[in-house]
Amino acid sequence: MSDEPHADLWRRSPAAPAPSVPAPAAPAAAAGPDRRWLILAVIGVAQLMVVLDATIVNIALPSAQRALGFSTADRQWVITAYALAFGGLLVVGGRLSDLLGRKRTFVAGLIGFAVASAAGGAAPGFATLIAARALQGAFGALLAPSALALLTTTFTDPRERGKALGIFTAIAGGGGAIGLILGGVLTEYLSWRWCLYVNVVFAAAALAGAVPLIRNQPRNREATLDVPGSLLAASGLAGIVYGFSQAAADGWASASTIGPIAAGIVLLGAFTVVEHRVARPLVPLGIIADRTRGTAYLGALIAGIGLIGTFLLVTYYLQGVLGFSPLRAGLAFLPFVAGVIAAANFVSNVGLRRFGPKIIVPAGMILAVAAAVLLTGIGVQGGYGTHVAPALVLLGLALGCIITPAFSLGPAGARPADVGVAAALVNSSNQVGGSLGAALLNTIAATAAASYLTGTVPHVSPQAAIVHGDIIAFTFLAGLFAMGTVVTALLFPRRA
Repeated sequence: MSDEPHADLWRRSPAAPAPSVPAPAAPAAAAGPDRRWLILAVIGVAQLMVVLDATIVNIALPSAQRALGFSTADRQWVITAYALAFGGLLVVGGRLSDLLGRKRTFVAGLIGFAVASAAGGAAPGFATLIAARALQGAFGALLAPSALALLTTTFTDPRERGKALGIFTAIAGGGGAIGLILGGVLTEYLSWRWCLYVNVVFAAAALAGAVPLIRNQPRNREATLDVPGSLLAASGLAGIVYGFSQAAADGWASASTIGPIAAGIVLLGAFTVVEHRVARPLVPLGIIADRTRGTAYLGALIAGIGLIGTFLLVTYYLQGVLGFSPLRAGLAFLPFVAGVIAAANFVSNVGLRRFGPKIIVPAGMILAVAAAVLLTGIGVQGGYGTHVAPALVLLGLALGCIITPAFSLGPAGARPADVGVAAALVNSSNQVGGSLGAALLNTIAATAAASYLTGTVPHVSPQAAIVHGDIIAFTFLAGLFAMGTVVTALLFPRRA
């Protein structure tokens, strides 16, 4: 990775010109102050819908599992199908936003997301539900890059952009926990199906604001879609995630586990070769090779692995072991919301400029290590107040420290033709991490729990086995975040 051109982005004063966002060609950037903040409200609603849908069905999963009859090993696919389609296609969505115009892709994404959500809510069986979740992810991948690119071209003043990014990041980070809370309310008082139907309401509200407020932007004539690269990237990611998920049923040494993982790695290697050779690649490798931007993407990937996997395991622990109702389990994630909002606002307005990502991001990783270590102390008889709640606060603070710099630095300095892709890579890194984390941590926990039940310890209860499996998964997660601390501290350029 190279240090230029962004090694000093965070050292600029707030009044300095911002090279991190291209000179806006779109009329939206010239909107008056009131219009800009209304546009941010529309973008925020759309972003909230996309982000909370990664978690809103978590709380509903036990109810949906009973209703549709799918297995514990398969439960992660309800989360993974969405996260994998979302993360795997985000870069394609970013390129399409450059190619077709951001308002067009924003509106199309809202409409498609609403239709897929309605289909998922009405799903008669597991296969239909998974297909609908994948379609949600695909349309979310079209919507999310347009949202971030519209924000960066609407807010051109550095001070206003800092505030807008702080709000956007708080929504992106806190939206996952809001989804858990909303999922608890809907599951408790209506049905798990309303965790999907509710997106129709969000999409309609965003559409009502987007059509009159966001102005059409000219298509970028330079942008093209790299079809071979798109297919290789999506197939490679799908192979790896599928292999991880198969390990829960067939074991890590089975051909059904090793084969898809190996194929996925080969396909991603082929994707890299193709991107080197095509004239207009899906992901210009210079975007990732920039040292500051590339490390920010890596941080977002690691954060995604930890966040979605933790949400899945904690949700089942609260309901399956501690006996929380769906509503109580959803409200139990409020400490996470408080942590992420506090950290996101501090980092976007003060922390990133004063300390730089070389300090902020590794500090977030250390907070995440502490959260994972706390979660290894959970037990069958309790532990929410002593372990889960404090860990969720730390995890929220960690996410705000890791993701906020990624949203700020991810699109930084990209050519106008590549802004959509550069912005998409932030969300893509996080969502690909989420799909990997859900598959990997669920597999680790389920495998460890099954071994514990059939081991030498006599009279082991199912709840004790669940707790044992979760502890093993959280121990792995602590090691992953510790590695992330070292890697990000070394890779981010040193401040002057």
